[in-house]
Amino acid sequence: MTRPHPLRIPTPSAPPPTGHLPFTDAPGVPDPIEVTGRWLARGGRPWFPVSGEFHYTRCPAAEWEEELLKMKAGGVTAVASYVIWIHHEEIEGRVRFDGDHDLRRFTELCARHGLDFIPRIGPWSHAEVRNGGLPDWLLARGCAPRTDDPAYLAPVRDWFAAIAQQLRGLDRAHGGPIVAIQIENELYDQPGHLLTLKRMAQAAGLSAPLWTSTAWGGVRLPPGELLPLYGGYPEAFWTEADGGWPDTFRKHFFFTHQRDDEGIGADLRPTTVRGTDPDATADRFPWATCELGGGMAVAYHRRPRLDAADIGALGLTKIGCGSVWQGYYMFHGGTNPLGERSTLQESHATGYPNDLPVLTYDFQAPLGEYGQYRPSYDELRLQHLLLADYGHLIAPMESVLPERLPEGQLDRDTLRWAVRADGDSGFLFVNNHQPHEPLPDHPDTSFTVEFPGGAQTLTLPATPVTVPAGAYFCWPLRLDIAGVRLDWATAQPVCTVDVDGRTVLVLAATDGIAPELALDAHTVASVGAPSGDIAEVGGRILVTGLRPGTDALVEVETAEGGRAGLLVLDAATARTAYRGVAWGAERLLLSADGIVFGGEEVRVHGAAGQTSFAVLPAPESALVVDGETVPPEADGVFARYRVGSGGDEPLRASLTLVRPPGSAPEPATGVLGRASAPADKYYDTVAAEYRVDVPKDLPQGAVLRLHWSGDAGRAHVGETLVADQFFSGRAWDIGRLPAGAALRVRVLPLHADARVHVPREAADAARSAVVTRAEWILGRVRAVRAG
Repeated sequence: MTRPHPLRIPTPSAPPPTGHLPFTDAPGVPDPIEVTGRWLARGGRPWFPVSGEFHYTRCPAAEWEEELLKMKAGGVTAVASYVIWIHHEEIEGRVRFDGDHDLRRFTELCARHGLDFIPRIGPWSHAEVRNGGLPDWLLARGCAPRTDDPAYLAPVRDWFAAIAQQLRGLDRAHGGPIVAIQIENELYDQPGHLLTLKRMAQAAGLSAPLWTSTAWGGVRLPPGELLPLYGGYPEAFWTEADGGWPDTFRKHFFFTHQRDDEGIGADLRPTTVRGTDPDATADRFPWATCELGGGMAVAYHRRPRLDAADIGALGLTKIGCGSVWQGYYMFHGGTNPLGERSTLQESHATGYPNDLPVLTYDFQAPLGEYGQYRPSYDELRLQHLLLADYGHLIAPMESVLPERLPEGQLDRDTLRWAVRADGDSGFLFVNNHQPHEPLPDHPDTSFTVEFPGGAQTLTLPATPVTVPAGAYFCWPLRLDIAGVRLDWATAQPVCTVDVDGRTVLVLAATDGIAPELALDAHTVASVGAPSGDIAEVGGRILVTGLRPGTDALVEVETAEGGRAGLLVLDAATARTAYRGVAWGAERLLLSADGIVFGGEEVRVHGAAGQTSFAVLPAPESALVVDGETVPPEADGVFARYRVGSGGDEPLRASLTLVRPPGSAPEPATGVLGRASAPADKYYDTVAAEYRVDVPKDLPQGAVLRLHWSGDAGRAHVGETLVADQFFSGRAWDIGRLPAGAALRVRVLPLHADARVHVPREAADAARSAVVTRAEWILGRVRAVRAG
């Protein structure tokens, strides 16, 4: 029995207001940034930015450039970073912008590589930092922080002046990368103070076309002065240990037009205080985000564990809901610096409700604390490739919800879908995934989308499909490809690439759904496919039975004499796709390893053993990998290059038990009665202790991976703490270890009565304290140049 899902696209709304907000770009810039009531524009064209958070003070400066290039290869177009006051001025009067604190150099690196930059200047940042980023000496003054108290504003004025000095000449007026500046963070009830801070920043010389503020929790903003930015996370550490999976996270896996998230930071503000209803101002501001969960930190009392699909499904759903700016927190994890006078993490000791690890701020991000690639990086890159080619079309499209909606946030049976469309074309979004509570298959599914004015009614696919549990995807509707009208495809657009003068649309199949391509017959002269069936049905050319892969190229001659192509990759291969300028032309690369586009060369971040990558179109000249010419081999329509030899199995590390564990420390509680992290003394008395000898010839970038269980762990070289972690069932990675060092790893068991949330599958293991295996993950970076 077919289950139809109808949706009628309304007549497009009137053009949104423009020029109604005080956001203006620098005079004479070639690509002026504007804000309409529904989308952003740049250079006169709708603009769909993708921003990713990366805290430069949480990463060694020597690594910044390559990590920024990883972000760019992942589809990030703008880098956001808190400028964390306590990191720069822990000691009053000694403001540091050197070394790992060099804000100017970080900004210049963004500019060098074509990345926009968004400083989030505070002065209060949160960011799970001590005092939310306010220095201890400031709080000791007895002023009223985060208000217009003159005793508070005076040092803030000096701080803003110091930031402005570092960023002088890097604004848009001087060709710089700063497209937006965020004022404060999560301040919900002080619109006057937010305006004061903006005026102070401007007076200090800071300049940007966009001035922003976080807007969740019903925030009250000074009218028209700050662009409200929203967020949404799959899971969080800041809720109670026994609170289950709160609705404030569950709702992000539904298609809705509600922008606000009253749950973010709810442990630091009263949820009964409500300000402006964001829906009441939706016609004045576009739906922009700055904190979509690229991952999540772990606190001692609650340790979320996210999977790549949790992050990918949330991101895609927000596009379907109407987002016109995908902003992720975090996109790159980091490590807290050790302060001279204290540790610099959020903790009960500083009056905050959560005890965070002293050092690690990995955040389970797409790029980890040491630059590790995570599966979520591949999930998001797939979406960002879509936005790079079609974001200018999607941004002005309104989100339309079907008449039949889920009956509430506990409804797991109603299919979740939406369409973004204008009056003639669109994109259909489906999400059948959420964390913790699996959603069922939806068999015999079809969709009927009626465009306005009798333009077209599409019923797709021609053969109903089962939407598998866990699937999430975007299908094109009436999409033009070099003169060919693609009425629909049951595969997600990835990007386009030019091959021998032919525009090829690359699509990603969804596991469990057979690809079906429907071409408007009036725009087609001929169609050829390497497999499957081609038939004309009702004015359309239907291509079915296609086997997705690197050879699944459907070649089309257009009615106007042009040429186009549609290449349908299988789901796994599509998640290895990168696009960038390589060896003199824009190319599509397929690689299970990380790809960085570095000007005249491409760098492959892969295993120490064999690796391979495929290229379309193939370069005309030979490719040279680390000085060795590598011949290509055919892989469908791609040229594949294989380099290296041998396996890529991790290298076992020496692991010696020095001391078995004692009894688990008695539970302690702190702010809000939440469990507090064990005191330092327990690591010296009852922790299991292991020794790991770091090889003297350890390659640069090697990461030690510990397979462990317990409650909490710390690692020292000598007396210096180099890593720490709270157990959530995942392996523990430790990087940047000095060659030849002796590493001491100490692990505590979890007390049976501790009020700590550990993912269900790891809860029993947390009561032990053991490292079962240690291994070195030996990566290698290969430089690929044209011969």
